[in-house]
Amino acid sequence: MSYRSVFAPGLFQGQTVLVTGGGSGIGRCTAHELAALGAHVVIAGRKIEKLEAVKAEIEAAGHTCETHTFDIREEAQVKESIARIVARNGRIDGLFNNAGGQFPSPAAQLSAKGFDVVVRNNLTGGFLVSREVYTQSMQQHGGSIVNMTADYRNGFPNMVHTGAARAGMANLTMTLAYEWAVSGVRVNSVAPGWIASSGMDTYTGEFKEQIPKLKGYCPLGRLGTESEVSAAVCFLLSKAAAYITGTEIRIDGGVPLANRSVDLPATDRSQSFNGFHLAVTPKVLGG
Repeated sequence: MSYRSVFAPGLFQGQTVLVTGGGSGIGRCTAHELAALGAHVVIAGRKIEKLEAVKAEIEAAGHTCETHTFDIREEAQVKESIARIVARNGRIDGLFNNAGGQFPSPAAQLSAKGFDVVVRNNLTGGFLVSREVYTQSMQQHGGSIVNMTADYRNGFPNMVHTGAARAGMANLTMTLAYEWAVSGVRVNSVAPGWIASSGMDTYTGEFKEQIPKLKGYCPLGRLGTESEVSAAVCFLLSKAAAYITGTEIRIDGGVPLANRSVDLPATDRSQSFNGFHLAVTPKVLGG
């Protein structure tokens, strides 16, 4: 079996697309869809075991993939790794800055080190990878970049570090879109809300207990799928989005529209999309 994408076969034929954080979750799903659409996918992360497992999955489906291990927070590693990717493939046509991570903590209890680690994961690393992909390839050949942000617009209680970083990434997206348009490079972002992905199983305690209740706060009455994020990423990377740059697609089921003075009616009428043949329901949601 292979990915069941809504997009035309061969959409990314002949293109090399880099996906950071490609060893799990949304990154893994998007790597599969890009490969199924003809791209030669390069997945990057810190754990070679995860990357090699995804590479094997993609190759078993008849597509191509290569792996590179590096820490997006370390400038020298990023420079060297992007150089290796460009040397091997000639150019990088697309980049999905997906890698990141965070942990729950009230702001008053968060150390400077904890804040800095998450900002480097979710903002600094994305900048470094974008800069190197641009200067080593896209400045000469053009291309498209999609950055990962999040539903940060009404604040991010108990996640002040990632809220600040994701908002910074949204602003970075707009700035890079303006500065790099001269080179034929488009830069956009996606802002997922509550997505049923493997990352949900990393949380513990009270935060974990809240996860099964989240759909009750969503106007569409459910959580999103990894495929619904991947579809938005593939659209922004594709030629169909050729006149779109510096913007953000929210994939959040309308959660930020909530008004506490109005009761949210329950619904089960929203139809989800899941084209990922290897998708697994998180354990916290009964998987």
